[in-house]
This record gives sequence, structure tokens and C-alpha cells, in this order.
Amino acid sequence: MNNKIVNIAVIAHVDAGKSTLVDAFLSQSGVFRDNEEVVDCVMDSNDLERERGITIYSKNCSVLYNDTKINIVDTPGHADFSSEVERIIKTVDTVILLVDSSEGPMPQTRFVLQKSLEMGLKPILLINKIDKKDQRAEEVVDEVFDLFVELDANEEQLDFPILYGVARDGIVKYELDDDNEDIIPLFDTILKHADCYPQLNEENLQIQISSLAYDEYIGRLGIGRIFKGSIKEGQNVSVYKRNGELEKCKVGKLFTYMGLNRISVKEALSGDIVVISGLSDISIGETIGLPDKVEPLPMINIEEPTLSMNFLVNSSPFSSRDGKFVTTRHIKARLEKELEVNVGLKVEEIPNNAEGFKVSGRGELHLSILIENMRREGYELSVSKPEVIFHKENGKTMEPIEKVFLEVPDEYSGAVIQKLNLRKGELTYMLQENGYTTLNYDVPTRGLIGYRSEFINDTRGEGTIIRRFERYDNFKGEIPGRKNGVLISIETGTAMTYALSNLSDRAQLFVEPAQEVYEGMIIGINSRNEDMTVNPCKNKKLTNMRASGSDDAAKIIAYKKMNLEESLEFIEVDELLEVTPNSLRLRKKFLSENDRKKNYRNK
Repeated sequence: MNNKIVNIAVIAHVDAGKSTLVDAFLSQSGVFRDNEEVVDCVMDSNDLERERGITIYSKNCSVLYNDTKINIVDTPGHADFSSEVERIIKTVDTVILLVDSSEGPMPQTRFVLQKSLEMGLKPILLINKIDKKDQRAEEVVDEVFDLFVELDANEEQLDFPILYGVARDGIVKYELDDDNEDIIPLFDTILKHADCYPQLNEENLQIQISSLAYDEYIGRLGIGRIFKGSIKEGQNVSVYKRNGELEKCKVGKLFTYMGLNRISVKEALSGDIVVISGLSDISIGETIGLPDKVEPLPMINIEEPTLSMNFLVNSSPFSSRDGKFVTTRHIKARLEKELEVNVGLKVEEIPNNAEGFKVSGRGELHLSILIENMRREGYELSVSKPEVIFHKENGKTMEPIEKVFLEVPDEYSGAVIQKLNLRKGELTYMLQENGYTTLNYDVPTRGLIGYRSEFINDTRGEGTIIRRFERYDNFKGEIPGRKNGVLISIETGTAMTYALSNLSDRAQLFVEPAQEVYEGMIIGINSRNEDMTVNPCKNKKLTNMRASGSDDAAKIIAYKKMNLEESLEFIEVDELLEVTPNSLRLRKKFLSENDRKKNYRNK
């Protein structure tokens, strides 16, 4: 029942070392046993998080240091999950702003820092990766100070502590030339810089839910901070709902964090972060208080989705081959389960279509993560091209605009500028320095669908692109789509080397020899702008006549294997992506050529 509590969040740009720093917190505070095997980025518990090296879901843990319980929140750095960051910042006493010693403050650093300063928090600056050969820590400190000034930080916030470290090795120093070998300076700075939460245990209960979780056995869980009072297991409470109504409930189980584990407790006190079960339809931003004595906190705004796509039952000839969950009922149940915790998601039934659902989210990454998780769990489905969600304001059509930050080698900047101008982008900032061009653009979300892979090709993989939702603005007009047509299989069977070899001269292929294909499946991208129906299953006719040089040796055929994001970016409105646990296949909505022609005539 220790009541000395400090809550902190680690905020930073993608790949600055947030999860690695939390690893060091845990390992040096005695959370792990001596004989326990510890994996890197232990907080990134989801398989996808480990593979991609990004934090997708914010998570909590705690450590004890000098009789003070420090609750740590590891937050996502990617812009698609920025609403997670906003909510988490409301529950903490200070933030550790992590900045790479060579990159300096990045666009997403600006966003998370701005939110922290608006909440009145006083950040601690930690310059990470000071062991890099190209580190410029002192310059980076100046850049961060300029950023604080630019974001209207007050006098107290400008007087931020500065630390230097190598999170990977668990080292934090007060000065660059210190010979310290542990993380203790960071612990001491946290306790000195952030006051323990005041003891408000005797006041009326006040908890605001900042995130959700789900347990197979006890259902939906609300996670939030106790701002005032204390809460007990089995206690009767009232919940101030999003619609303004009061609802009487009873607390089921009560948990707090100890190390990485959620532990069951009978009572929790003010300042702590708790996990509560028993409140079946609890949602983000709702306030829990004593029966009929709720003091509601300002409701947390949940970002509206900007992108949608249809999740449909897989109707291809190869359906049900490797998926366990293939029906509408299965897909519906899985999406309903996702809605329990994924507040940025919206699911609606498609009018006049009993075979699918319209799923809306905050961006391509947000939706592709859900699709990837579903296929790994054994689901099989078809998804349509992502489409932006328009708003109507005063009779005008408004569309989402994103702020895009790009850094490209000078020789590729022309191609990037040309492409973004075609996509209705507006250049707002440009700087050429040290062989690199920095560009800031405002681009309609529509214009960015399918752009990432094009950008990688245009910059030979040397450019960086970061984007985040900025605002809704007037409709920007038509944006040209994919220029090239596709190759469509007219046969169901096995792709033959002979046929693919002939096709490879005029197309980039998506299939390899001996791969199974079906009628209506897209097997490549045409070098011209029209779709072409082809037979990839055609083999060379065998005869007993041979002539010198007439039997060409089968050549090695290059083919492109596209990942999920590339496939979603590639498809057009008359196409679908078939997603199964083992395969990704591009296809036309209408598989037979006659049906496609009939649909085209009807349009």
C-alpha cells in the first residue's frame, strides 16, 4: 500500500530507443530474477511489434526505487497511433523525451512534445545513442531547446534537466564525459524533477479511463489513473458516460502493475494506475466516482477515422484452403472483439451486402496491422482498396489532409517534388543541407495511398518519409491513379515457365513458375496502361522434331513478391486483395472476363 507514486511516460520519434530504455529500467531495478531469460524490447510483446521494431500498443509496467513506485508507460511513436500518446500523457506526472544524438528532434518528436507541454508537464530530456560515430549531442540539445521555445514552453518547462545515454547498454550520464555505467542518474532525476503524487486518499473517488484491454475470462478492462480517493474490489461506483448519463456499476477485479505483471489487489490509492474489470461497456475518457457523487473530468477526444476499406468473405476459387475462420460470422466476431480495445476503429455493415463489413481506421498502418493480426490468427478474407472518408461542412466536401515530412538525397528531390505536386500536395518548407533536401508538404490522404513504395523506388531506398493527420480541408480535385494496367489470368491451373518467360518481356510478374493461379487473379503489372488477359498456364507443345537453336533454354524469371502494405497500396477500386494465413493474392472483383465486361457496360 505504498503511496509514494510517480507516473512517467517515455515519448519519442519511431526508433529512438523507447522500448530499449524501458528494458534498462526493468533490468536494473531488480524486476527480473537472476536466472530469468530476458528478451530485447520486452514491452513489445506482440509478434508484429517485434518484427517491425515499432511499438503499436501503449503498455504499462512499474519499478520500485528508494521506496517510490514508478509507473512507466511505453508509448507508440508512429503517427497512426498518436491518439494513444495523447491519452497516456494525461495520466503521467512527467515525460522522458528521448532524442537520437545524430538525428535530433524529428517530426513525431514535435507532436508528442507539443501534447506534453499543453498538459503542463515538465519534460526530462535524454539524448540517446551517444555512442554513434556521427553523434552531435550538444547541437541536438540546442535544437531541442529551440523546439521548446517554438512550442511556447513556459519558464519552468524551459528549465529542463538534460541527460545523455546509451539505452541499449543501460547507461545514463549527467555529462557527456562521465564514466557512469548504469541508469541511476535517470532514476534520481525523475524523483528530483517530478514530485510524488499528493495523498488524496480521503477525497471522493475520481478515475478517468485512458486505455482499454480485454481478457478472455473477465471481459473488457478499463485502465486509468486514480486522481482522487481510493478504490476497492467489489465496490459500488457510478460511471459518467460519453453520452452524459450516469450508470451504476460494481467493480469486479482490481489490478495494479508490479514489474511487467498485472497483480490482483484488494484496494488501490490515489496516484496509482489501476486496471478494473466488471464495467462491461466502459470506454475511453469516462470518469468513475462514488455512487451519485461523480466529478467528471473533461472527456478525452477520440480521433475520427480518416480511411476505410471493406472486409469481405473470401470468394476466390482457393478459399478455405488454409484459413480456419472463413465465414461472415467469424469475421464479425473478430471485429467485435477488436472494438473492445481499439477505440480508433469503426465497423459498419455494408448496405445490401451480407458478406462483409466496412472498417474505418486512422491510416493505412492502423488497418494493415489489424489485417496482419487476423491472418496470423487463422482468418481468411478479401479486402478492398483503402478509401478516404470525406466530411460535409456548410455544403462543401472536406477531405483529410496530412502533413508529410521528407528527407531525400538532393539528386532525387526533383522526382519527389514532381510526384507530390501531381498528388495535389502543397510545399510548405524546403531546405538543402549536407547533400540532403528536407521537404514539408500538405497532401490529401487520397494522394498518399500507394505513394510509399513509389517513394522508396524514386529515392533508391535512401529517403525517409513521415506523415501525420493535420486537418480537414476543401476537396482538392481529381488525383491520377495507377498508370499501368495489370495481367489477368484467364485460366485456373499451374503457372508454367514457358508462358511466364514470354510474359516477362512486357510485364513485371507477381507469380513464379509452378505457382497455382485462378481465373481473374492478377499475376503481374503491364508495361502499358490497359489490362491484359493472359494464359500463364500455357506450356510448350512437345514434338519429336528438334532443330539447332530453336529450343530456347528456359530463362530465370524475375518476379516481385509484394507484402501486405504494398498490395493494399497497389489495388484499384475494381480489385481485391485475398488475405489468407499463408498467401496474399491480388484479384479482380469480377473473376470472369464476361462479368467484368458486363459490369463495365452497366457503369
